[in-house]
Amino acid sequence: MNMSVKPTVKCYHCGEECINETIQLADKNFCCQGCKTVYQVLNQSDLCDYYELNQNPGTSQRISVRKDKFSFLDDEKIEQQLISFRNTEQTHITFYLPQIHCSSCLWLLENLHRLNAAVISSRVNFTRKEVAIVFDHRSTSLRSVAELLTSIGYEPYISLQNLQQAKPRIQRSLIYQLGVAGFCFANIMLMSFPEYLGLEEAEKSMQSLFRYFNLILAIPVFLYSSLPFYQSAWGSLKHKYLNIDAPIALAIIMTFGRSLYEVLSNTGGGYFDSMSGIVFFMLVGRVLQEKTYQQLSFERDYTSYFPIAVTVLKDKKEIPTALPDIKAGDTILLHNEELIPVDGLLTKGKAFIDYSFVTGESLPVLKEMGELLYAGGKQTGGNIEMLVMKEVSQSYLTRLWNNGEKAKPEKISFVDGLSRYFTWIVFALAAIGALYWSFYDGGKAWNVVTTILIVACPCALLLSNSFTNGNVLRILSKNKLYLRNAQTIEEMAKAIHLVFDKTGTLTTTEEQEIAYTGEPFNDEIAGSVAAVAAQSTHPLSKLLAKELRTNETYEVRQFSETTGRGISGIVNHRIITLGSAEFVTGEEVTVFNGSSVYVSVDGILFGHFCIRNHYRPSIFQQIGELRKQYRISILSGDNESERLKLQQELGMDVKLFFNQQPHDKLNYIKQLQEKGQKVIMIGDGLNDAGALKQSDAGIAVTESTNNFTPASDGILEADRLSRLSSYLLFTKANKQVVIASFVLSIVYNIIGLTFALQGILSPLVAAILMPSSSISIILLTFGASSLYARFLRLN
Repeated sequence: MNMSVKPTVKCYHCGEECINETIQLADKNFCCQGCKTVYQVLNQSDLCDYYELNQNPGTSQRISVRKDKFSFLDDEKIEQQLISFRNTEQTHITFYLPQIHCSSCLWLLENLHRLNAAVISSRVNFTRKEVAIVFDHRSTSLRSVAELLTSIGYEPYISLQNLQQAKPRIQRSLIYQLGVAGFCFANIMLMSFPEYLGLEEAEKSMQSLFRYFNLILAIPVFLYSSLPFYQSAWGSLKHKYLNIDAPIALAIIMTFGRSLYEVLSNTGGGYFDSMSGIVFFMLVGRVLQEKTYQQLSFERDYTSYFPIAVTVLKDKKEIPTALPDIKAGDTILLHNEELIPVDGLLTKGKAFIDYSFVTGESLPVLKEMGELLYAGGKQTGGNIEMLVMKEVSQSYLTRLWNNGEKAKPEKISFVDGLSRYFTWIVFALAAIGALYWSFYDGGKAWNVVTTILIVACPCALLLSNSFTNGNVLRILSKNKLYLRNAQTIEEMAKAIHLVFDKTGTLTTTEEQEIAYTGEPFNDEIAGSVAAVAAQSTHPLSKLLAKELRTNETYEVRQFSETTGRGISGIVNHRIITLGSAEFVTGEEVTVFNGSSVYVSVDGILFGHFCIRNHYRPSIFQQIGELRKQYRISILSGDNESERLKLQQELGMDVKLFFNQQPHDKLNYIKQLQEKGQKVIMIGDGLNDAGALKQSDAGIAVTESTNNFTPASDGILEADRLSRLSSYLLFTKANKQVVIASFVLSIVYNIIGLTFALQGILSPLVAAILMPSSSISIILLTFGASSLYARFLRLN
């Protein structure tokens, strides 16, 4: 094609290229009326400092928000379910704003009161992309607040899930327990210095006072901070097995009991420092793991994707109605870019339904009046009306989601397996030691049991596992791979088969490759073709209009569109025809590598455009590296048009499956697991939900971690997919580091138990050795995992 390149003009608000038009205001360029309007709103309120904090901080406003989109917030029933607090003067509400991305966003959102005086305060949680707003409901409404946010480019995302009972996002009690343990541990250590240094007779009164202070400080650690270990140990006993927390809980109880006896009988200072140290370090390990992924949502159901309300047509009136109240027989109105929430019949309008999120098919499907529309599709054209056939809970999307909701059997960590043997051995040695010394020297029996439980406490093993896993989770999250929990690390390390979804995973949904074959275009013909293509709402026409844009404006006359076949129009007295080979040439042509659009001018065929999926950078090189260690399969909901290209790029040993429906993907994972293979599924959409849940480790790929992804074990930002081989190597190293630390822990325990069983190790020395060994092992594991991460260039 011979076309001049249009100069690039960036939008002052969002920074995107001005494609179709350039709007100017006050010597500033805007890509659309929406961006210009946001600038005007901020300028009128003297809030243009927003643009000085970051360059082009806004988000594109090309897709305008319809005026009455938030009318459902006028419904008092819906409003009551969304707000978190209300009194006679103010209302508190928290909105999720996926557009938040920089300090300019934070500054603007925390200055909402300058745009609307009825807003009392607004606080942004940057990591969660949420804003908590307090407003005076006597002067404004919830709907007005939502529309205010929308007017400045921060449209709230409100889904059906917002009406459900919110789940606690963080175990605040764990934080409080850690704080109490840390405070008490530090002060007990401080007041134990007289015991460590040895006091003269003249200072014995102060020594006694400090012992009682330590006892008072140890009580909240024993009764409150240690609760997680008691609860875990009791839970395991109820299921008739001993987990790793059982000896820890017993060691805490025994140490506190022995210390209490010594203080009250004035025979010693006890070991409150050791007890509080055990609890503090164990809680630090747990919190470290929790903090890594607490801000992400790995558990989602279909309500995360559904709108909170839709427009129902009754007596020629548009009535916003909450989704749970939609009944079979209702007629609903759907607008452009709205999700279809129920199964129903199309009764009015032309539907171009994007089912990519459900089926994986990348191109929208044309639906005519009278055809059935399934929940989960998105309307990409004008307004349509549909007759509801099934309620939300009975829709295809709900059944599809529930198909993947069968719980996987609970995985048991190899550390838990080791700890069970460890626990029984410790209890057996304590019993043997107590029995032996009760015959030979009854006074030593109590000391032997106490020192065995303190020295052989499996804290070193559990701490090394917790800190190593926590460090691995932290490093992976820093590299944009967020894992649900530490168990996922082990499952990924054991995998031998990787299954990739194609559309949206290997390919990006934001770009397409367009190749032209035929007689070159000059500027006039290119502009004419673009003008005709711009008249159609078909996705392929939109792509061509964008690709062929020129500086000139062309008028299109006598435009016509034959649904599902092609379009035509007259531009500058030339008849331009675009569409399928049969529509343009009268002959049917089979395409093996993408979708094709043929072009003729005045009945003469010029050539055709081949439109293919755009594969992510370096993805074929990455799969080539993974093939050396893993079996690879690729599943796609698309047709087989790209089989030849993929087979050439990936090799014949990579298994390719096309036209895969969601249940096909799920069944394929099951078949692999029945053969004894550990499987990692990497997908992106709801069509992968069942397979992601079924796999041993399911990783959802997303363009942004704040996009709504299906339930998964991990969330990976799309631009980091090319680092997958490094991430998998890192998970394998994690197990080796933990095993090495366990071996070192066993060496510590053998040495300590040798002296403890002989009755020559005092509880005080044991209390000093226990935290020393734990800290050294923590440093070893933390350092080893960090060093290997640096070797893999993950730091």
